[in-house]
Amino acid sequence: MTRQYTVDDLRYLMQRLRNPESGCPWDLKQSFSTIAKHTLEEVYEVIDAIERNDLHHLGEELGDLLFQVIFYAELGAEQKIFDFDSVVQGLVEKLVRRHPHVFPLGTLESQIEPGSRVDNAEEQARIKKVWEEIKAEERAAKGEGKTLDDIPLAIPALSRAQKLQKRAASKGFDWQHLNQVVEVVRDELEELEAEIAINDTAAIEDELGDLLFSCVNLARHLDVDPERALCRANGKFQRRFQAMEELAQQAGSDFSQLSTDKMEELWVEVKLAE
Repeated sequence: MTRQYTVDDLRYLMQRLRNPESGCPWDLKQSFSTIAKHTLEEVYEVIDAIERNDLHHLGEELGDLLFQVIFYAELGAEQKIFDFDSVVQGLVEKLVRRHPHVFPLGTLESQIEPGSRVDNAEEQARIKKVWEEIKAEERAAKGEGKTLDDIPLAIPALSRAQKLQKRAASKGFDWQHLNQVVEVVRDELEELEAEIAINDTAAIEDELGDLLFSCVNLARHLDVDPERALCRANGKFQRRFQAMEELAQQAGSDFSQLSTDKMEELWVEVKLAE
C-alpha cells in the first residue's frame, strides 16, 4: 500500500533538501530572491491549467506552488524570521478577522446563528465595505497609512492598474457613470493620435499608457477582469492565426509569402468559421 504523505512529510523533505551536510546542492544555493522567479512561473502554470480546464493536472501544479511556500518557510525558519507554523497562524488569524460575518466573535470556533444569514445585494455590499475597512486598519497598523501604499510593484501592469483604481474608488475617487468612462477612453485615443501625428516618441508612450489605463478602468466598470480578457484575446488570436496558416498550407501556399489582401481574406474566413 502506498504511503499517504502529509504536509509534515513535505516540510521534513524540505529540511532534508536544505541540510548543509547531506542536502541537494542546488536547493542549498537558493535564497528568497533566487526562487522568486520560479514562484511566478508556478503561479502562471496553475492559471494556465485552469484556463485550459486541465483539472487533471491542476492538482499537480498546485503541489508545485505549495512547494514554493514550503521553500520560503524553510528559508525563513533558517534565518529565524518566520516558519511554516507562524505563516499558518498569521493567515488563519487574518481570515477570521476579515470574516466577522462568518466568525462573529472573532474566533475560529464561533458561528453565526442558524438561519440568520442574509444573502442579497445590500448584504454583499455591507460585507465588502467591512472587508475594506478591516484591510485599511491592517495597513495602518503596518505603517502603510496612504491608500495605495501596499499595492505590489511586481504584479502584472494590468492587474496593478485595476488594484490602484479599485483602491482609489474605495475613497470615492471614481466615475459615477459608464458613459463617462467610455468618453475618457475616446479622449485618450485622440490624445494618442495627436502625438502619433507629430511623432513624439516619449509622448506616444505616455499617451498609450494612459489609454491602456483607461481601458482597464472601463473593464472595471464593466465588471470584467482585464487580465483575463486579454488572455482570452491572446488565445483567440493564436487560434485564428494558426487556422490561417493551416488553410494556406492546405492550399499549397507559404503563408509568409501571401499578399496582405490574401491574408485578410483568410482572416475573415477563419472568423466566419468560428
